[in-house]
Amino acid sequence: MPLRNRLRILAVSGLALFTVSASLPPDSAHTTRSHHPSGGGLSAVIRYTEYGIPHIVAKDYANLGFGNGWAQAADQVCTLADGFVTLRGERSRYFGPDAAPDGSLSSATKNLSSDLFFRGVHDSRTVEKLLEVPAPAGPSRATKELQRGWAAGYNAWLAQNRITDPACRGARWVRPVTTLDVTERAFALSVLGGQGRGIDGITAAEPPAATPAPAPTPPSPDDAADAAARLLSTQNADMGSNAVAFRGSTTAGGRGLLLGNPHYPWQGGRRFWQSQQTIPGELNVAGGSLLGSATMSIGHNAHVAWSHTVATGVTLNLHQLTLDPADPAVYVVDGKPERMTQRTVSVDVGDGRKVTRTQWWTRYGPVVTSLGAGLPLPWTRTTAYALGDPNAVNLRSGDTALGFSKAHSTAGIKEALRRTQGLPWVNTIAADSTGHTLFSQSQVLPRITDELAQRCSTPLGRATYPTSGLAVLDGSRSDCAPGSDPDAVQPGIFGPGRMPTVENAPYVENSNDSAWLTNADTPLTGYERVFGTVGTPRSMRTRGAVEDVSAMAEGGRLTVADLQAQQFANRAPAGDLAAADLAGACAALPGGTTSGSTGSPVDVSAACPVLRDWDRKVDTGSRGALLFDRFWRRAVAVPASALWKVPFSPADPVGTPNTLDTAAPGVLTALADAVAELRRAGIALDAPLGEHQSVLRGARRIPIGGGTEALGIWNKTEGVWDAAAGGYTDISTGSSYIQAVGWDGGPCPVARTLLTYAQSSNPASRHYSDQTELYSGERWVTSRFCEKDIARSPALKVVRVREHH
Repeated sequence: MPLRNRLRILAVSGLALFTVSASLPPDSAHTTRSHHPSGGGLSAVIRYTEYGIPHIVAKDYANLGFGNGWAQAADQVCTLADGFVTLRGERSRYFGPDAAPDGSLSSATKNLSSDLFFRGVHDSRTVEKLLEVPAPAGPSRATKELQRGWAAGYNAWLAQNRITDPACRGARWVRPVTTLDVTERAFALSVLGGQGRGIDGITAAEPPAATPAPAPTPPSPDDAADAAARLLSTQNADMGSNAVAFRGSTTAGGRGLLLGNPHYPWQGGRRFWQSQQTIPGELNVAGGSLLGSATMSIGHNAHVAWSHTVATGVTLNLHQLTLDPADPAVYVVDGKPERMTQRTVSVDVGDGRKVTRTQWWTRYGPVVTSLGAGLPLPWTRTTAYALGDPNAVNLRSGDTALGFSKAHSTAGIKEALRRTQGLPWVNTIAADSTGHTLFSQSQVLPRITDELAQRCSTPLGRATYPTSGLAVLDGSRSDCAPGSDPDAVQPGIFGPGRMPTVENAPYVENSNDSAWLTNADTPLTGYERVFGTVGTPRSMRTRGAVEDVSAMAEGGRLTVADLQAQQFANRAPAGDLAAADLAGACAALPGGTTSGSTGSPVDVSAACPVLRDWDRKVDTGSRGALLFDRFWRRAVAVPASALWKVPFSPADPVGTPNTLDTAAPGVLTALADAVAELRRAGIALDAPLGEHQSVLRGARRIPIGGGTEALGIWNKTEGVWDAAAGGYTDISTGSSYIQAVGWDGGPCPVARTLLTYAQSSNPASRHYSDQTELYSGERWVTSRFCEKDIARSPALKVVRVREHH
């Protein structure tokens, strides 16, 4: 029977099938007052398989969105509702103006600044105006229908269920949402690397007082360059990723392989959520969606698989404004004055009190007085700075995701990128069932060429642009605005023809460095500095990843099992480079002692054999991994020029720098401090890593492998250190939705997945920690993509969900 007919029959029979499943033990995350309410309206069939993974079937995009919104609410209602409080600008009202948001939707440091920004977005009808832009520059009808359905599904779940999660049970701030709320969430994610980075500085901006006062001190160009480099470094971000695609010439079956390993927060609204979405004859895709998204962020269908990595492209720029000496709210362009636009915003901060502030906008974007605490941009009587962000007019990411979901090959992925141009801050890596591979840094970036930066940079920009890619352009000249490419879907951005792209290489890999070493055998060059660097040192994670995947490609005959092995190899490249030399220097210390940072001697002799015998891995059972980790976090504060005897060479970017200089000031001090720290905490120097790196789920501590960015671990784990409580007591960011995908010539893809923190954040749900247990044991979920596999699931639970009318 054709797939279309089988799915149609299944949709019709959903109610009957639910009757059978009703005898199963209830899951508090999915318990409903009525699974089959009366009336018409939107509806969908949701088939739950192992680990609470929903397979959603609907007849069109609105109904698919409905099922998606319903199922996301069932698992993550409190996290989602918290995000909608942010988007409405109501955090101060419910949680206090001085408390900090969770960072999911912006970098605002306080609820008040977050509220002022998002309330301003809402009051100015920013998103409504973007929704009126016809496709392809604006979102398509399909995307709008998905978002409309998502809002209806979320609301229907709220109306028909009781919340059991203590995080928001009975909370006044959990309310129904509108389609606009859902779209505003997409907008927030789009500007995350632009306006979202500058919210504190946008909402705090005010003209200097009319009375003379000491002028704020602007940063020196060198200090600003250092601050911008730290701010924009992908190695310091709370999101990152690895991804690799292998061409058919390297695999056992001549078909492509893809391993995606995004590193995202384990708590809050930037979690992934796993599902399969199907419209018979139109769409059939499985993968992970960012919470609140109606489309698949990372995933696969029957023909192609893709993943994303956070890219090095700088999505914002600054325009240095020359002000009218008589009026600091007036700036000059081509000799003519232009008055800034005022946006007055009021925010309820609780107890009937309101805070009203004015934001200042220019032709280039909002005036901003800082980008993070380290990069002040003072508004003086003569100078101000405006933040340019082309993603502030980009609502196309949903259409890009839909294009990926419907693609039949890597060529289809590339075509979706060309047609929609919707990705704000990620690269794309893909493989297909015919053996092709693709890497593309197709981002929405301000069209700042090196020539424009050379011609138009202010003194500040001449310092920041080479080091970080942050352009500071002369705002007094209209010819210094970003240009446009004829193939770009919107003005002021690079078109598809300028995007760094590699097709059909034996492997393409990215670990959040620039596109230069996507394939180390054929380095990619020729792109503008705003995309990233060429010929500069790579991160330890990139170096280790390139070593691993190039060896895999050279060995050939790869299978999905090899991708699974790579994910949990847990090799520590920094340990391979430095542990033996450190152990030798430790053993050579007179009396086995060296000074710590306080100047006091520390007996480190017991550490020497631990470092020598460490397996150079970060498995839960690895002894010595924790000691080296705590040492290395301190050692990397030593400048690289002093830390390594052999410096970086562009001719050997994967192999250099190398050879630890144990005589460098600070190296043995770092060892002494690490030893002293572990002893004070009562932690044995040779303790297995998993005894002191774990997460608490209920009453159980679950050991977690992996390691920090600086160690170069593919399976990245950023723990929350609390020595008094026994080590790393939680995970802040790290491996999240992992997928290893290939094809064997049959009708179904061969896919293994893991959602490391599990589907639900509700402690009462059976799917609160089940996949975390799998992750701890380095076990995987076998994807059930084809109908025959879904039907055979021993955990199958079929639910038809519908709107009340």
